[in-house]
Amino acid sequence: MAGAAFFDLDKTIIAKSSVLAFGKPFYREGLLSRSAIVKSIYAQVVFMLVGADEEKMEKIRESMLSLTKGWNQEHIASIVRETLDDIISPIVFAEALELFAEHHAAGRRVIIVSSSPAEVVEPLAEYLGADEAIATRARVDEAGNYSGELAFYAYGPHKAEAIIEVAARDGLDLADCYAYSDSITDLPMLDLVGHPVPVNADRELARVSKERGWEVRTFQRPVRLRDRLPNPPRTPTLAAVGVLAVGAVGAAGFALWRRGVGARA
Repeated sequence: MAGAAFFDLDKTIIAKSSVLAFGKPFYREGLLSRSAIVKSIYAQVVFMLVGADEEKMEKIRESMLSLTKGWNQEHIASIVRETLDDIISPIVFAEALELFAEHHAAGRRVIIVSSSPAEVVEPLAEYLGADEAIATRARVDEAGNYSGELAFYAYGPHKAEAIIEVAARDGLDLADCYAYSDSITDLPMLDLVGHPVPVNADRELARVSKERGWEVRTFQRPVRLRDRLPNPPRTPTLAAVGVLAVGAVGAAGFALWRRGVGARA
């Protein structure tokens, strides 16, 4: 087998956080209170402006999972289905699509590996023409509501573990594989493969890349996906939408914070 190319999603394939992009429809649906939004503003501003290390991300994850506990999975999934194409389509990097085509032409499988929820990652992977997706999955109770726990968190070292499992399953030699990411938190994934490629690297990943002599690529040409691909994505699944709500809280909070700053300027 010719190997595989593993791609992070946010700021690597698309120009922003896939989950933060859904803040507006969640706020519009009344799922987010103003008090919850205010509490999330600081953490999300830090994340968007300067990034977040593993400790900060863990605190955000725990806080948001607690907030979304009890939300109904099908209700949230319906919002995702209705808004996915409009929200995600305009922010896909042309350079990422070109790499997808190059790897497929070379006989490599293209696999998206993202901490975003499966509701976004799986249909988007199919829409883009990727062969597989590894994503975060949330637990639901017997009533179909979120329990506030995760079945699998596709973040940091857990991404690397999932890639090792895929390699063992498919007989892949990781020395022949590629990995693309913007974040230092994906260093375990980049370290696994023979061809690590930082994309739009954050400060820490840029530093490590310089030390190791890695090529750093810059993607900066977002294109409307619907203008590049003829078929819309299938309806998203119901695997892990609770984590989508986590990002939505921060997105709405950040939007309101910026609106307030603009009003005072």
